[in-house]
Amino acid sequence: MIIRIVRMNFREPGVEEFLEIFNQNKLAIRNFPGCSHLQLLRDHEDPNCFTTLSHWDETRSLDIYRKSELFERVWGRVKTLFAERSIAFSLEKFIEL
Repeated sequence: MIIRIVRMNFREPGVEEFLEIFNQNKLAIRNFPGCSHLQLLRDHEDPNCFTTLSHWDETRSLDIYRKSELFERVWGRVKTLFAERSIAFSLEKFIEL
């Protein structure tokens, strides 16, 4: 399983638009082949900072999503709202207790 984390810091006026975009597309993203989990987290101290956490069955599934029309449409709109560049990375479970 691949865990994808994307941290995004938005300009204040863009937060509501981002939330609208996320809510309109969250089911399509969550139901994309290979995605088993999608979560939106808000920074405890910065209300303009959000993080998505998603679980993918394999790297190939995530790569197919990242080349999809859905991703291009959503990301194309979201990235115009950033106050700074997003931070994205993928992880694998290593030790779980």
